[in-house]
Amino acid sequence: MKKETDILSFDYLVIGSGLAGLSAALKLAESGTVAVVSKREVQESNTKYAQGGIACVIDNKDTFEEHISDTINAGGTLCDKTIVRKIVENGPDAIYKLIQYGAKFTTRGDMGEVGPHKDDFDLGREGGHTKRRVLHAGDITGEEIEHTLVESCKTEKNIKIFEYHIAVDLITSEHLGWDSKNYALGAYVLDIKNNKIKTYISSATIVATGGAGKVYLYSSNPDVSCGGGIAMCYRANVPIANMEFYQFHPTILFHPEVKSFLISEAVRGEGAVLKRRDKNDRLISFMDNYHELASLAPRDVVARAIDNEMKKNGDDCVFLDIRNKDEEFLKKRFPNIFAKCLEYGINMAKDLIPVVPAAHYSCGGVKTDINGFTGINGLYALGECASTGLHGANRLASNSLLEALVTANSAAIDIIEKSKNIKENKLSGKIPEWSCGDATNSDELVVIAHNWDEIRHFMWDYVGIVRTTKRLERAKTRIKNIRKEIEKYYWDFLITPDLIELRNIASVAEIIIDSAISRKESRGLHFNSDYPKTDTKLNQIDTVIVLNTKYNH
Repeated sequence: MKKETDILSFDYLVIGSGLAGLSAALKLAESGTVAVVSKREVQESNTKYAQGGIACVIDNKDTFEEHISDTINAGGTLCDKTIVRKIVENGPDAIYKLIQYGAKFTTRGDMGEVGPHKDDFDLGREGGHTKRRVLHAGDITGEEIEHTLVESCKTEKNIKIFEYHIAVDLITSEHLGWDSKNYALGAYVLDIKNNKIKTYISSATIVATGGAGKVYLYSSNPDVSCGGGIAMCYRANVPIANMEFYQFHPTILFHPEVKSFLISEAVRGEGAVLKRRDKNDRLISFMDNYHELASLAPRDVVARAIDNEMKKNGDDCVFLDIRNKDEEFLKKRFPNIFAKCLEYGINMAKDLIPVVPAAHYSCGGVKTDINGFTGINGLYALGECASTGLHGANRLASNSLLEALVTANSAAIDIIEKSKNIKENKLSGKIPEWSCGDATNSDELVVIAHNWDEIRHFMWDYVGIVRTTKRLERAKTRIKNIRKEIEKYYWDFLITPDLIELRNIASVAEIIIDSAISRKESRGLHFNSDYPKTDTKLNQIDTVIVLNTKYNH
């Protein structure tokens, strides 16, 4: 790696290329130049793999109040009610803006219906929802949205996309030791293909890096989901909230040749029932024993139920049964899922679908307001890496894309309104280039691979769906030792993408552990069998983790 660094200057810097990042970039491009940094191809993000859809009240049989109520109930009453209302009520306008960009959602006519309602949206229903309110594009909603936004960004002259660029750290005036009010100045970014670190300077920086599913051994997330945005903001002394609430999706396809393929909750919304086999090989539905909504219960309930049934009976998986629907319907409603299952010998109309839970979505993250503002001037966090207060202790299905849309728009408006003041008040000074010091190339890549595997294994075993205080303490001891080793390794050797991601995974793992230890109850996605389940609101709304030591380059 060469020591010299490219210096690039833009009005706005967006780190991440999912729905939140690209939506904000399009809005910001109306008033200035925008750099979008993506660690893989621009379309590779959690958004691309979202199957279910976007929850939004656009049907006259539904109301904002019902959507708000469903969100708060799913969130274990820890949702910020003001934030929930703002996001739900601003949903329709955000959806229609997305449609103006070119996104196409499935209509009832697409599903074969005729008559006066054939052009109405075919609204789906998922766990925790009392009404059908989920807009979808078959079962590839995320892919449709991501494609639409990528194409829109590519035609916008003020947006420049940097693929295969991975952010290393944020640059703030506090970080540089400048004696001033703290401002975000940009970020250091590794150009992967050219193997050098660039300095991106901007008036405002948006972190929209998605989730951190790769902290766990089993995840529905793509490989890019390593918690980079959360870790960078943590190192920049931004508070991180509620990371104990990590959502495990109940139904990932269980097959030895398939990696991380999600069976959408919408399949249960269309009538699929969760079942297991008893010792006589008879099929038994079991969710009635856990929740009044049975297979349509909120995700935390379903994931714990499946985990309990598998452990209690020694099973490797449970099954989704949607054989009550005909093949033509399933091909239309779930073309991607149907084709993937069929590829591995499973016909959804005739066969049971084997499923297991896996890490899916972070309901906590960088603590922000409704505009994604972090408290550091010019620094914003959006989407899954942020914690606005919408999700509380458990995310209601398909609320994540809604949140990303609404907050991306409000963040861009807030940034544009404040940008002149930021530019006028931010102290000018030379931002130092990245220095490698005496670091050398490492010939011990096995250290990175070993630590990566060890973190993901003990996070799954000790900080998974069901936790105990003793397991959490054991995990804390392990991660403290590993993080010391990683930090020493980080400063001694030249930076690689794998080292950056390992460092971020280790940071996020410790934040999740600390958050889980801090919450002295079982609520929503955090289930500690040493504490009784709490149904009443306690004083402890947020668990907030902040960096207790300074860092420098």
